[in-house]
Amino acid sequence: MLHYTIRRLLAIIPVLFIVSIIVFLIVHLTPGNPAFIILGEDSSPEAIEQLEQQLGLDKPMVIQYFDWLANIVVGDLGQSIYSEESVSQIIAERLGPTFSLMLVSMLLTLIIAIPTAIFIVWKRNTILDPIFLSGSLLGTSIPEFWLALLLVLGLGVTIPIFPVAGYLPITEDILGWIYHLLLPGIVLAAVEIGLIARMLRDSMLESVNQDYTKTARGKGLKESTVIMKHVFSNALIPTTTVIGVTIAGLLGGTIIIETIFTIPGIGQLLIDSIHRRDYPVIQGVVLFIAFVYVIINLIVDLLYAFLDPRIRYD
Repeated sequence: MLHYTIRRLLAIIPVLFIVSIIVFLIVHLTPGNPAFIILGEDSSPEAIEQLEQQLGLDKPMVIQYFDWLANIVVGDLGQSIYSEESVSQIIAERLGPTFSLMLVSMLLTLIIAIPTAIFIVWKRNTILDPIFLSGSLLGTSIPEFWLALLLVLGLGVTIPIFPVAGYLPITEDILGWIYHLLLPGIVLAAVEIGLIARMLRDSMLESVNQDYTKTARGKGLKESTVIMKHVFSNALIPTTTVIGVTIAGLLGGTIIIETIFTIPGIGQLLIDSIHRRDYPVIQGVVLFIAFVYVIINLIVDLLYAFLDPRIRYD
């Protein structure tokens, strides 16, 4: 297990290296001059040129990239062009709202998706099964931004039950923290509930009529016991993969949702940095998201050995 973990951690390096090249090229090849945006439309060409020299934007792109890469190796993501703060510090300050939103949405997803899938497998030969399939397909097809705007209009404006903007840290007020994150959490969870519940249901149906489940029923076990003890446990491996991908994908979903609900997280930071042409912050945020993706994939792979004793990484 230790050797496998070390190999996977080393494999992260070339992945992040490729991601860094792609991100750097995309950011620097898009039109717009950060120096011009910072100084404003009334700035003189001399002032713009001087600021470009200060920021290192007058150097060839290859030199800019390797300077940036050398700083990343020692843990320095650079300095914001707009605020002149450390990019690492800016990202760290925005982690709380983003991870809070991901936590709330993931809890909502698992609390609803797992019991629903188990119940549908238990009632698999009834009309509830096709109703569930239609509902899960509808849930995964709804655009997040459309559902967010719909809920804001319905539950935030027409019937003002939830706040439509802002964020309250958990350290200040736990109930207020939940209250502000519940509506955006529902939006993020809506799509993932159908995906995870459908995956768990399909995986459980593959095991529900296997020989070992028939043997368990032949021994006199109740159907609910067979489903929970034998069927559900064997369906965890593929479902865990989907859950891992879902958690990583929530980082991408928060970009839209944080913008709509004005939550000061990583997604809002990325959007603001794009508008400001703040190269270091954009590069740092995207690289951070890529790092979270690969770490979550590693954790999911390691969980397989705990979920299924037959799996060994030798």
